[in-house]
Amino acid sequence: MFSSTPDHQYNNINPTTDTLLQPSIDRFLVCGLGSLGQHCVTTLKQFGVIVNAIDLIQPQYSEVSDLFSQLNKLIIGDAREPNILTEAEVQQCRAILIVTSNEKVNLAIALAARLLNFQIRLVVRSAKENLNQLLGEQLGNYVAFEPTELPAPAFAVAALEEEIIGFFYLEKQQITIIKRQINLAESWCDRPIYQLNNRHRKVISYANNKTELSSDFYDWDTDKLIQANDKIIYLEQPEFLARKHSDNLHIKQFIFWQILRSFLQLNPRKIKNLIINYWNWIQENPIRNLVFSSGLTLLTLLVSDTLLLWFYYPEATLREAFYGTAVLLLGGFGDIFGGIKLEEDFPWWLQFLSLITTLVGIISVALLNGLITERLLSTKFKFTRRNPIPTQDHVVIVGLGRVGQRVATLLQRFKQKLVAISSTVTESDITPKIPLVTGNIIKSLEKVNLATAKGIIAVTNDEMLNLEVALMGYSVNPNIRLVIRTSEQRFSNNLAKLLPYSAFICTSAVVAEAFAGAAFGENILSLFRIDHQTVLVTEYNIETGDTLNGLILAEIAYGYGVVPILYQKPPNESKLIPSDDIRLAVDDRLILLATINGLKRIENGEIKEPTCQVMIESAPSEYAIFQGANEIVGIAGCSMLTARELMNNLPGILPKSLYKHQAQRLVRTLNKTFVQARLIINN
Repeated sequence: MFSSTPDHQYNNINPTTDTLLQPSIDRFLVCGLGSLGQHCVTTLKQFGVIVNAIDLIQPQYSEVSDLFSQLNKLIIGDAREPNILTEAEVQQCRAILIVTSNEKVNLAIALAARLLNFQIRLVVRSAKENLNQLLGEQLGNYVAFEPTELPAPAFAVAALEEEIIGFFYLEKQQITIIKRQINLAESWCDRPIYQLNNRHRKVISYANNKTELSSDFYDWDTDKLIQANDKIIYLEQPEFLARKHSDNLHIKQFIFWQILRSFLQLNPRKIKNLIINYWNWIQENPIRNLVFSSGLTLLTLLVSDTLLLWFYYPEATLREAFYGTAVLLLGGFGDIFGGIKLEEDFPWWLQFLSLITTLVGIISVALLNGLITERLLSTKFKFTRRNPIPTQDHVVIVGLGRVGQRVATLLQRFKQKLVAISSTVTESDITPKIPLVTGNIIKSLEKVNLATAKGIIAVTNDEMLNLEVALMGYSVNPNIRLVIRTSEQRFSNNLAKLLPYSAFICTSAVVAEAFAGAAFGENILSLFRIDHQTVLVTEYNIETGDTLNGLILAEIAYGYGVVPILYQKPPNESKLIPSDDIRLAVDDRLILLATINGLKRIENGEIKEPTCQVMIESAPSEYAIFQGANEIVGIAGCSMLTARELMNNLPGILPKSLYKHQAQRLVRTLNKTFVQARLIINN
């Protein structure tokens, strides 16, 4: 959970003379050197910046290597005090990361820092979503995260042991990250990798059956043919699923109108079949049969008695006869015959029939009331009955705090069978929906069918207990998937080497990357893990002087090693999985996937140099020359003058160097227009 506001929105804050100092672009301040604070220091140092820190006491234990050598200055004291913040050079800092374990203290530090430095970016650890939104509107340049919830998707997908390795939401659409090993019988075999890309899917990593997937997003050849046992990671947005659902809805509507049209045509054979099918449906269930019989009896009496009363009382209207019969069926015999003076010629049998009608009506209504009451009670007992513990293929969640609840909610979206274990009774929105075993956690493991479970997610606050739970689960079921929450990265790394069948996720290390990214002014929307590496879903709003301004998306993707997934030029609608040909301009909005190294490269403008050129040999016609020039302008991002000059003087080499994927796409596109071109790789 996070909350953020755009930069430069400041209300009700008056700068002091101290705020006239210009903050340094490479100086940051961390308040609180607990587990999260220490990992924030290490992550920030990867950007090559200066980091100061404040803590109440001297840290007694370092969870990261060389913590103190990474700090430019460590101040011991209360960060809420202006003199302590001043000593830590808050006026010269670009951002302050406030990550103590006390939310009230964090907000107090944020207020004090804003008064001392009107321009500093505030990155706060806080779970008060509504309060954070209000503070963001007042303070400006403010972002808040709840660190226990950010890594929840990583825990959820790690336990599934399926193809989905990550997911997040953009503008109410779910984007999934899928890892697949290709089978020989699949249609993707013997196809070039680039053919898998479309407006719903984008390949971000590939490895053949002899190599491992690279941490770089584009470290492969797009023209390479996919073979059996090759591994592919791609992102997919389920727009086509929504369209399929819409198509199904239209089909259902079409079928409904077809049935109605057929019925209105009064085809005797169709009507006969419809009646037979309805009758068989009634006879399948005794309750349906009873309800139908009672309803048919009431309808018969209503019609017959209405006609009889109307016939013997000519002065009464048909409507009065109908309502009189209805009163009889509802037990109103006394209301009809007890309060009026009967005429001498009133048939006795009609009066007797009215009495029978009243008795049948009372019995039928009582019967229907009983059936309705029984149904309601059975439904109530069904909802109040305790959820049974699954017997196989379920995931066991150990610890139902904030992380555990969030993980359970996410797994339910995947229709995954769950059971939770908690040392205490926990009241939340998720607990009525899943089986819950409370009490001693170790003893409770015997009650959740570990031998047939799919996975265990141990997310209590005690990492030793998490490890014990995981090892007990493995001893019972060696095939079980283990996902363990830890608080120290070195501990996680060592365990991962000893227990390679498990997934160890250090929440502090994962969340620290989101805090560090936010400190540089970016909006971190979500995160997930790919092979022990954190990938951040990051939003950029392009401003003058940005390292992304003026580049086409191909240059951003291949030059910085990131994956653009959403582009918007306000006020136009956004585009998911946008084309590589789009050129960014001021005020554009871009959302991309990036590792912390990718964010570092963007921050420092460290774009890779392109190493490929395109040799264009010939074009068979004027149309091919014209079309080829247009493709060069779009894909290569060069000027029309350059493209026209090249195409009119063939053969020739495109003077602009391109990235490999970009150049390969240009060659393929030119060949489709019958322009002969080939790739030249510069060493």
